[in-house]
Formats: sequence, C-alpha cells, structure tokens
Amino acid sequence: MALALTGTAATAAHAEPSKTEINKKIAKASDDLEDVVESYNAMKIDLTKTENDQVTLTKSLGPAKAALEVAKVEMGKIANTSYKQGDVGTMNIVLEGPGDLLDRVSVLDQMTRDRQRKIDNYTATTQNYDSRQAALKGAQTKQSAQLNELTKRKKKIETDLKKLYAMRTAANGTPTSPGSKYTGTIPQIAGSAGKAVAFAYNAIGVMYVYGADGPNGYDCSGLTSAAWRAAGKSLPHNAAAQIGATARISKGELKAGDLVFYRNGGHVGLYVGGGMIIDASHAGEPVKKRSMNIMTPTGYGRVR
Repeated sequence: MALALTGTAATAAHAEPSKTEINKKIAKASDDLEDVVESYNAMKIDLTKTENDQVTLTKSLGPAKAALEVAKVEMGKIANTSYKQGDVGTMNIVLEGPGDLLDRVSVLDQMTRDRQRKIDNYTATTQNYDSRQAALKGAQTKQSAQLNELTKRKKKIETDLKKLYAMRTAANGTPTSPGSKYTGTIPQIAGSAGKAVAFAYNAIGVMYVYGADGPNGYDCSGLTSAAWRAAGKSLPHNAAAQIGATARISKGELKAGDLVFYRNGGHVGLYVGGGMIIDASHAGEPVKKRSMNIMTPTGYGRVR
C-alpha cells in the first residue's frame, strides 16, 4: 500500500501542466514583457528629450563663443592700458585733468566702474560658455548611456518574445494570426473623443508590435497615443507618462475616449463605452475590443 502511494505521488509530481496552467504562465510572461516594453518606451522619450537638449546647447555655443571673443578683446585692451600706464594714468586724470576736482574724481569713478563692468562681463561670459560646453558634454554622455540601455532592453524584449511565442506554440499551436478588421457600426461621438474612438475601432485586427504606434502595429500606449493624435491631441508614447498627461477621473465619470490604466501604468486601453475598451493587449495578439475588466483597473484618465 505504501509503495502504491509513493508511486501515485511521484506520478502526480511529474504530471504535465494543464493547458490552463500553461496559458496562465503565458499571460504572466506577457504582462512582464509589456512592463519591459513600457520601460523601453519611457527610455525612448527620455532619449528624445536628451537629443533635443543637445541640439539646443550646440546651437547656443556659437553665440556664446562669439560673446566670449568680444569680452576677450575688451580684457586685452584693459590689460594693455594697465601695462602701459599703471596707476600713473589714472592719477594724472585726478591731478591734471580738465574741470574741477569733483568732476575729475567723477570721471575716474566712471572709468573704474566701466572697467569693472567689462571684467565682470568677461567672467560671466566665460562661465556661460564653459557651463554650456560642460552641459553639452553631459548631454552627449547621457545620450550614449541611454542608447546602450535601449539596446539592452530591446535585446531582452526580443529574447522574451521568442520564449513567449515558443510557449504559445507548445500550448496552442501556431501563434495568433492577424485578426479581422472591425466591420460593425462605429459609435458616433461628438468632438475629438469621437475621432479617437473611431481610430481605435479602425485599428482592430492590427497586430501588437512593441514600440510601435502604427499604422502597421501598435503596443498599448502606442495605440492610445495614435488614436488621440488622430484627434489632434498629443500623448506621450508610454502608459505611465499618459497618467501624468491626463486628468484624473473616477470610474463613474468614464466617457468614450477616456483612458483606462492597469498595473499602475503597465498597460492602458481606450474606453469606448458600455464597459468596453479597445487595446493592443499582448505580443502575438491583435488589437481587440473587450471588457474593461480584463484585470482590475488602477486608474482612469481624460485627455485635456
């Protein structure tokens, strides 16, 4: 009897996981991958800002350098005059200059202040040029680090994608093919929200592609940013950043065109009314219309 129990336990321990268990693992792996994708999107936004800063700094170096050259010439004149005259020149103004003593002292004071102003200007101009050079070098270093990090994240995403597709093939056969385009009625909604919603309906069936915002593929934040771009509004291509770019609303205030966030900004979908969203869900899946309760929402946003 004991042997039989041991054999049964051993058999159970080595039993193949059920299809349901495998699909749960696939869903978890998909969510983890999407978190990496959204961090990749956030890094791309940071890189774009760094590149823009670098362009601005590079453009500002020319005028800063020109101003520095002018200041250097002024400093050269001051140095040359001081070398030739020393204190004798300034004393002669006081002792032998035109006008009364008060006028001569006033002239001397003006010369002193003018010279100090030029010295101060030279110092400030030098510091300005040096700080811009340092800032440019810092931006270049930051850009290089960001590009390296993007390459690492991209490599991780592509490695994870291979694993994910292999898991899906083993569990369900060939990965999902592109879905059918939506042929039903698109709700007529007034204003820019209506344009965003119509765009999302027309994107149904397009496959998930990480880092993409259309027209041949979307990730979750790529779809919402593209939908609202079609409506004339700009949203960052990152779910977490879209939280900050939208106004906070409650579930009860939801209207078509609003954004529904999940996993604290790990995923986002476009609300289309009736408790439904349209979203680019996971790698290997097409854009779909489905219940907003795919998982527990962690926030709601309205595009301003």
